[in-house]
Amino acid sequence: MEALILAVYSFFVWLIFIKFKWLPWNTVSQVTVVIIPIVAITALILFLNVYAPSSSDVRVIKYVVQVVPQVRGQVVEVPVEGNQAVKKGDVLFKIDPTPFQIQVDTLSASLAATEGSVKQLNEQLRAAQGKTETDRAKLELERMRVTQNRDLVSNGAGDKFTLEQAESNVKQLQAQLNADIAAEAQVRARLGATVGDDQAEVAQIKSQLANARWELSQTVFTAPADGTVINLQLRPGQMATALGALPVMTFVEDDYQVLAMFGQNELHQVQPGDEAEIALETYPGRIIKAKVDSIVWAQGQGQIPMSGNIPLTGTQALPPGRFAVRLTIAPPDTGVFLAAGAVGHGAIYTQHGHHIHIVRKVVLRVGSYLNWLVLKLH
Repeated sequence: MEALILAVYSFFVWLIFIKFKWLPWNTVSQVTVVIIPIVAITALILFLNVYAPSSSDVRVIKYVVQVVPQVRGQVVEVPVEGNQAVKKGDVLFKIDPTPFQIQVDTLSASLAATEGSVKQLNEQLRAAQGKTETDRAKLELERMRVTQNRDLVSNGAGDKFTLEQAESNVKQLQAQLNADIAAEAQVRARLGATVGDDQAEVAQIKSQLANARWELSQTVFTAPADGTVINLQLRPGQMATALGALPVMTFVEDDYQVLAMFGQNELHQVQPGDEAEIALETYPGRIIKAKVDSIVWAQGQGQIPMSGNIPLTGTQALPPGRFAVRLTIAPPDTGVFLAAGAVGHGAIYTQHGHHIHIVRKVVLRVGSYLNWLVLKLH
């Protein structure tokens, strides 16, 4: 852009001083002709960098998911192909569900049996409680008979043998009652251990069954979002393992972020909502409209790692770090496809210096058309 301005300026200098000779071409005019563009272009560049800052480092970043199975098993189906766009919920691969279904069925049967056992225990408890009450009533009756027989024997009107028999019955009934109480306590102990509203054994099997059903559900892995499958190495017949270090494919989401890197002293006039434009190398000659979403006011130089050593600043000062500005693509370019890793350049137009924004826009568009040039010798 500076070269274009100089070319236009030189043309008018030629017309005025050389072609039509409207002004004399002497030392004063020559010095003036040289000083004016130097001062003007310097001032223009300084104002542009403040009120319409530009960046030669614009990046398109997408979320990448390393797909790792949650269960171990043999892969039976891979219905997707590499570099194929898929929708959220589409099946990516399936693991043989047979062993997991067997585990679910086994635990379901075990749960039914355990719940039946609990019902039997409840019936046993009711029977034990009834027997305890019956033996307690019999014991009270025998104790009453012992008291009555003692009174009769002390008055000489009773049979001593009958008294001894009643006392023997009391001892037997007491022993029987103690056994009944112990049996009732044993049944209560088995029923007394609960987790929530369930008996402990039932709760344990329900927990195991829920885990088995979850593992069964993980035999079908679906796309977590709209995106594209790349680096697909998985094929039917392979053994998938639930190890985080062994992803079976890479999934690139369609959602993206556009980040532009700026120097630390270029952003003091930039505010969220400011107009922005970017030119990506993947779209030569095209300007994509955007808006400033936010400024990431943090970068690596602002962090000191935890260590037992005193922070080392080095013998030389660190190079000044840049801050990222997050851009949101604006209409009419909202639906344009942006490839992960696409790079380019861009500019932000602040709320100040509107009259010089046109210069930055021209510079950006010239750079966009230069993207048509493929500069390589092979």
